[in-house]
Amino acid sequence: MASINFFVALALISAVVAPALATDFIVGDENGWRTNFDYKTWAASKEFHVGDNLIFRYSPGLHNVHRADLVSFQNCTPSATSVALTTGNDRITLASEGKKWYLCTKATHCATGNMKLAITVLPQMGSPAPAPAMSAATQHGVNTMYLAWITAALGTFMMMILN
Repeated sequence: MASINFFVALALISAVVAPALATDFIVGDENGWRTNFDYKTWAASKEFHVGDNLIFRYSPGLHNVHRADLVSFQNCTPSATSVALTTGNDRITLASEGKKWYLCTKATHCATGNMKLAITVLPQMGSPAPAPAMSAATQHGVNTMYLAWITAALGTFMMMILN
């Protein structure tokens, strides 16, 4: 019974903590995804990280969202492999670091209506910076210390569950 409680508690903690680290960005904020809006300025005031979500809100049928590469972004044409998102409430999870480009391909919305977005995705929040190299003896000591802390924390947690 205690092991079931432990795994239930662990699942609940994971379900609460992991999503809390991500940020949902409504593209254009209250303006949404529309023509004649400055998405370059909008994006400049944001910091996007792996795990965050872009939410494109617009009237279905009036606009769409295509993922793009740099060339298709510059030309305002979708790439050959791009599939239009058309729900009017499209969620894109930022799964990797680097430059990302999005555009609307309805009429001339991208070319003349400025309906395109370019962002840079940074590493996931809380990702550790690369550590300096350690000797094997130092690394062994650090690993032992972490193991001791983890064991103590789990032991305390298990005692709380069992009581």
